[in-house]
Amino acid sequence: MVKPATRWLRGLLRAGKAQQRTATRLAKVLFGPAPAKPRAKAVGKAVSKTVGKTAAKPRAKPVRDAAPSLAPFATPLAPPRARKRTAPPPGKWLAAHYAPLPELGQLPGRRLPYFLYLPEKAPNVAMRSRGRPLLVMLHGCEQSATQFAEGTRMNRLAERKGYAVLYPQQSLRAHARRCWKWYDKLTQEGGGDVRLIVGAIEQVAARYAIDRARIYICGISAGAGMAHIVALNHPHLFAALGLHSGPVFGAGHNLIGALHVMQHGAGARMDAAIDEVLARQPAFPLLPAMLIQGQADRVVRPINQTQLVRQCVRVNRLPADTVVTVQRLPGGAAGGRNPAHAYALHDYRVGKQVLLRVAQVERLEHAWSGGDASLPFNDKAKPDASKLLLDFFASQRRR
Repeated sequence: MVKPATRWLRGLLRAGKAQQRTATRLAKVLFGPAPAKPRAKAVGKAVSKTVGKTAAKPRAKPVRDAAPSLAPFATPLAPPRARKRTAPPPGKWLAAHYAPLPELGQLPGRRLPYFLYLPEKAPNVAMRSRGRPLLVMLHGCEQSATQFAEGTRMNRLAERKGYAVLYPQQSLRAHARRCWKWYDKLTQEGGGDVRLIVGAIEQVAARYAIDRARIYICGISAGAGMAHIVALNHPHLFAALGLHSGPVFGAGHNLIGALHVMQHGAGARMDAAIDEVLARQPAFPLLPAMLIQGQADRVVRPINQTQLVRQCVRVNRLPADTVVTVQRLPGGAAGGRNPAHAYALHDYRVGKQVLLRVAQVERLEHAWSGGDASLPFNDKAKPDASKLLLDFFASQRRR
């Protein structure tokens, strides 16, 4: 009896050590410092040695697929192509920051950098009297605000439609990979970066002619998770919400928990998290939302969209007999000039208003649909997520 027990204990210890090594490795990838970039001098030496000589072909090294849950933090979706530089949209591209006033007896807090696009196009009659609509865009991990703007091409659409676009940027001091901390419990309850983002929105709305009834917020991946948190804690500020490849709200709370949410959803916290929001805000207004999800996403799996649909239905108190219409759109040739994934649109209507629109895009991985594929985390194949979102926001106004 002693030997089997000893073997069992040894096996248990080995399993515990293996689990600890895994957790440590994940922590380094997710929250450790960003990998150092190779020095330009070393590259120059290597090049100078090969000039005028026939370089031997290096042996191909075996490529190991990164774990699906680490892809947005460790590696791009695919190697980016050589970029074709296009002329930027003609509007103003401004850089600024929001710094909250320090409380009495305290040192100044962290400030939040942001970029703002103001279209050159003259405002129409309604915009001249009410102000321009404002769209808030939150980037994902390992993205900057400028990369997110370029990849989504949102400023070009905003120029045509007269939108101002605000791009808050997570600082490298706050997170080495620019991740918004959507999994943090304090943040989910309205603290942390939520206050900074709302402060930046209020600052822009005060400085420029912004229509306070037409402020929208959206994001991708960690940015989508953060956009959802900001909207749930400040629902009266936004006319609508857009989430692209986002994690379900209200769970995680630590490293392993965040990874579990991305792969398996929130489980029992799915409904409880929304009930807690409604308990804190009994007069919670309607919050229209659009959810976009790639069906081939192995980073933030589609179970998250399924649970987000349930959370949106719950927070808007949609009745059981809510009318849901479905439209299916075919895809295009993958190798053609204008590739397109097939996708389905599910509209949840109450009266004439669409309170929830759900887009399920076939074969799309963890990337912005219809984006600039020369930048990481963008898929050039349609549908164009930026256009889908602006089309949805066009009919939404805070009442």
